[in-house]
Formats: sequence, C-alpha cells, structure tokens
Amino acid sequence: MTRLSPNGPATTPDPDPSAGEGTGSWSDLLSGRHAATVLVLAGGVALYAMNLYFTAALMPSIVADIGGEQYYAWVSTGFLMAAVIASMLVSRVLGSWGGSAAYLVGFLVFAVGAVVNALSPTMEVLIAGRVVQGLGGGLLAGLGYAVIRTALPARLWGRAAGLVSAMWGFGTLVGPALGGLFAEWDAWPWAYGLLVVVALVLAALTRRALPRGAGPADRTPVPVRSLVLLTLAASAFSVSSTVPPGGPTALALGAGVVLLVVFLLVEAKGPASVLPRLTYRRGSSLKWVYLTVAALCAGVMAENFIPLFGQELGGLSPFAAGLLGAAVSVGWVVAQLVSVNLAGRTARRAIRVAPLLLTGGLVGYGLLLTDHASGLVVVGWAVLLVIAGTGIGLAFPHLSVAAMSSTDDPAEGAKAAAALNTTQLIAFAVTSAIAGTLLNVGGSTLVEAARLMTFGLAVLTALGVATSAFAGRE
Repeated sequence: MTRLSPNGPATTPDPDPSAGEGTGSWSDLLSGRHAATVLVLAGGVALYAMNLYFTAALMPSIVADIGGEQYYAWVSTGFLMAAVIASMLVSRVLGSWGGSAAYLVGFLVFAVGAVVNALSPTMEVLIAGRVVQGLGGGLLAGLGYAVIRTALPARLWGRAAGLVSAMWGFGTLVGPALGGLFAEWDAWPWAYGLLVVVALVLAALTRRALPRGAGPADRTPVPVRSLVLLTLAASAFSVSSTVPPGGPTALALGAGVVLLVVFLLVEAKGPASVLPRLTYRRGSSLKWVYLTVAALCAGVMAENFIPLFGQELGGLSPFAAGLLGAAVSVGWVVAQLVSVNLAGRTARRAIRVAPLLLTGGLVGYGLLLTDHASGLVVVGWAVLLVIAGTGIGLAFPHLSVAAMSSTDDPAEGAKAAAALNTTQLIAFAVTSAIAGTLLNVGGSTLVEAARLMTFGLAVLTALGVATSAFAGRE
C-alpha cells in the first residue's frame, strides 16, 4: 500500500504486529515511547510554521533598528524560496541518511540561520540568515509527514498526520502573537534566540526518538532547471520592490512573469519537474486544484504586512499588532476544523465559495484602511480578516482530496496531494514579492500603499473564483 509523503508515495512496511485492529487512541500516541517521536515530528512543523509568521510581527521593530525597509519583502521571499528548494530534497536526504540524521541536520541548519538573524547588523545579513533558516525549515516541514510511516505503528498514522497538520494552525496563531510580544519588549534578537533554543532541544531529542537507518534511495532526478527558473522569477519580483517606481519596476515585474512562463514550459516538457507530470496532462483537473491553492495562498501573504499597518495606521502596540496579524489564521484554523466534516457536493461547494469569502474579506479590509483608525475600525479590520481566513480554511481540506481524486492511479494521486505543500511554498514566495512591490509603488502615504497592496492581493485571490469551479468538479 502507499501513504502520502511530501515528496510522493512511499511503500509502507507491514503494520506493526502488535498494533491490533482499528485505530490507535490519542493516549497511545501521546504517551510512552511514542511521545518523544510525536514531539519531534510535530515540533519541526510547528517551528517552521511559527517562524513563517514570527518575523512578520518583528519586522517593524527590525526595520526601525537596522534599516533596510526597501528589502521588506525579501525577508519572507528568501526564506520561502530556500524552503521550496529544500522540500525537493526531502526524499533524497531521508533515503541517504535516515529519519534521525535528516531531522538533526534540519534542526541544526535552522538554528544556524536563527543565530545569524539574531546577530544581524544589517538587513542584507538578516536576509542571508533567513535563507539558511528556510533550508532547514523546508526540510523539517517535509520530514514531518515523510517520517510518520517509519517512526510509528500503522494504527497511529492517521492521528499522527492529523496532529502534524494541526501544527500549521498552531504556528500561524502563535507566531504573530509571540513575535509581537518580543517586539513589545524591543528585544527582537532574543526572539530568534528563543528559536535557537527550541531547535537545539528538539535536535537533542531526535537522536533517541527516531529510527537511524536509511530508507530506500530516491533516484528520481532533481528538477534543477525548474528550480533555477523559479528562483530567478521570485528574485525578479523581489527586485521590483527595491528599484525606483516606473520603468525599472515594470521591467522587473515583466522579467518575473516571463521567467514564470518559461518555468511552466520547462516543467511541462523537461525530464524532471517540481510538480507531478499529471499537472500538465490535457484534461487533468489537477492544474485547477493547484491554481486554486495558489490563489488562496496569495491572500495569506497579507499577514506579512498587517502588523505594520496595525502599528502605523491603527496606533496599536507591537503585541496588539501581532495579534491582529493572526486574525487570518484564526479564521483559517476554525473554518478548517468545521470544514473537515463536509463531504460530497457540500465539500465541492465549499471549494467554490472559499475564494469569494477570501476576496470579500480582503476588499472590505482594504476599504476600511485609514490613518488614525479608531478602536471600532480596528475591530472591523479583525472581523474582515477572520472572514478572509475562513475562506482559506473552508477549502484546504477538500483540495487535498480533489488532488488525490484527479487520477485513478493511487501512486500518482499521492504525488498530486503531496505537491500541494510545494504549491503553497511557491505561491507564498511569489506573492510575497509582489505584495512588497505593490506596497513600494502604492503612493505617497502608507494608507494609499496599504490599500493598493490589499486590493492587488484581492485581484489575485479573485482568480481563484474561476479556477475553483474546475478544481471542485467531480
């Protein structure tokens, strides 16, 4: 049989003879010898997810301290592109080194990046640290699913996968608030110091919590050309946020679009690809699933800038602005908990409604943006951002099912669902850079720039209204 891993299907061992029939309990998963294993698996994903939004709440304080506001978007784009590259290497690292060593490398690389961030004297050094963090974090995020089948008995796979998935929600909720707390104390370097400590503790636990043997070698070619083109495209979009508005910005954006088109052409015809081959097959619904995921992820990138807007336009403290930055994630997590109970036509309808909610929430938030916002207006921001996040959470559980249902081949279906994580990372990297450009060219005041950025992201999410009609079909 096959089980889903972030880099495609993997043949699972026979179930543990002692597992018995049925599904293992939560107490079985979270106690005894399995507790340490679960802590490493869930902790790696939580560390990655939390860090993804952690820096967003810290950025206003970081810029005030070391400058470099023109590179605002690069901080997240560099992290995300490095994570995309690392995610392509998960199965190879796991096959060569085994779960224990792979996790140890992931935690240590992540910790090194956090140390660089904590000691950064300039924004350029901070971005370099974020790239290193992204390499470690992308590895951890992929390993969280890939190691479940070898580290735990079959009866616990379902609950373990659910717990690891829940860490995304945990990270996106805790990250902005915790980052805001350190910003409130004017101690942003210590925030990265905390990440170093957590990563080292989990690294120490890894050696006794996970199996050390190497798995089957992954001999599939690395899509080097696709990755290079994707990195160049994201870099072009990022450059567009730092050059003077006008011709140079248009040139950089145009270069990014051209590179994305070339990336798709190489993907469809090259010997190796980032996304499954099924994506580019005529008549396949998988392309629409991935485009819908990308549209929803465009809305998530608003979170990178919400703490900045909360402080500058709403007069919020760094901690309160960090909490506001978590509003989208609150809607996402709560809606996902409800949406997982939907099935059939109701689930397909949820996929179609999701982009409408997300786009409507962003447009409403953009319309309410104003200088010197009152407390009532700030509450309105939070409500609309929660509505936007609800749209994301409503669709995500069913997009995975739609991906797996895009083919009758179980192995191809597993690859299709696994690539959703890669699609998310690509969309995050590209739209983060685009958002930075929109903010840079937005106008003479921050409120004008904030509105342009928000409405620009809403245009991207609105594209999901069309793609979701095809992604949610039977």
